[in-house]
Amino acid sequence: MDLTRVTWRRSTRSGSSGNCVEVATLPQAVIVRDSKDRQGPMLSVSADRWAGFVRGIKAGTFDA
Repeated sequence: MDLTRVTWRRSTRSGSSGNCVEVATLPQAVIVRDSKDRQGPMLSVSADRWAGFVRGIKAGTFDA
């Protein structure tokens, strides 16, 4: 998969510390990587799974 032209985003709440994750949205998947290791491993999930994850976050499903 060629990722040279994707747009990576990070949360506006991440600040300038550099300790955050970056997300790229593709038609078929969402890719997540560590901003400190941009050439390192990446996690790929389907767009549907990502949408479910985001819904869970907004609903407080993962709150301790």
